[in-house]
Amino acid sequence: MPDASIEAATSHWAPRFVTQGVDPNDFRRVTAGLERWEDWLDAWSGHGDFHDSLAGEAAAAGRDRTAGEAYVRAALSHHFAKFVWVLDMDKHRQATRRSVESLRSAHRFLDPTAERVEIPFEGAGLVGNLRRPGGQDHPPLVLLLPGLDSTKEEFFHWEQVFLDRGLATFSLDGPGQGETGYALPLRHDYEVPVRAAIDHLSARADVDLERLGVVGVSLGGYYAPRAAAFEPRIRAVVAVSGAYDMGPRFDDRPLISRQAFQQYSHSADLDEAREKAMRICLKGVAELVEQPMLVVTGKLDRLVPWEETRRIAEDAPRAEFVAYDEGNHVCNNLPYLYRPLAADWIGEQLRSL
Repeated sequence: MPDASIEAATSHWAPRFVTQGVDPNDFRRVTAGLERWEDWLDAWSGHGDFHDSLAGEAAAAGRDRTAGEAYVRAALSHHFAKFVWVLDMDKHRQATRRSVESLRSAHRFLDPTAERVEIPFEGAGLVGNLRRPGGQDHPPLVLLLPGLDSTKEEFFHWEQVFLDRGLATFSLDGPGQGETGYALPLRHDYEVPVRAAIDHLSARADVDLERLGVVGVSLGGYYAPRAAAFEPRIRAVVAVSGAYDMGPRFDDRPLISRQAFQQYSHSADLDEAREKAMRICLKGVAELVEQPMLVVTGKLDRLVPWEETRRIAEDAPRAEFVAYDEGNHVCNNLPYLYRPLAADWIGEQLRSL
């Protein structure tokens, strides 16, 4: 019988795995025999190795597209091996490295124009993946902000939703996220790394920083409005399932999420993590978001109650609010609704400038 952590991971996030590109058959195959949380990372890392091997075989046979698709599946498997699994940080780092490598291989086959961008920041660095739509020299740019346990390696198919609509994407590993998180802890004032990223990208001629939007999911749904409140170069915002005030509900979250927050915030224990979570609050901040903003949530969200996300829209002067009755956290059980809505809406906002 699966332990409480396995049960929490599968019940809360199964739709997310599938929406981001994990085959539902693979999800069932990997998780069916798991009973101990200690075994989660090894099971998913082994599955990532399997898809890496399929990719290598396809590449050797000259089947580039098949190789690229297999590398995406490998990157996702390595990522989800460690997304909230923080029992052994050496294994965590290894899984992160494998996820990064697999996605870079996928880019080589599926989108060779994709570019890894490293940004000096506070004695360390931020890392992001820049992708541009074909046939455009100067497209609008959308910053894609992950949440607590998501990273740029999770976003290949999410990016494609925007690319298909003629928008460039920059998926950012900010403090506490992915590669960046080992050196820099999660922080509430996410506008600081976003500003550094915009400064760095502003020198480029192949994207239009005058038409810049930001889209955040989960904790990124807090980061996006927070960044926009203090960074006027952002011209439109989408926030999906963001927390208005994380602190009071910190202890209601699954233990594995609280442990992940502790690790990614570089906290000594859960008490320190709770104190840092108290700073993640948009009271007095959301009303400063003067840009048009779309706020999206699902009424079946068990991680961030939909009423809390609604508070962001209530405080922001130019916000539109959409709540799906059957949507879960980030509405990943309804990707055909929230994903095109987010991409169409922000594309229309940016092209109207």
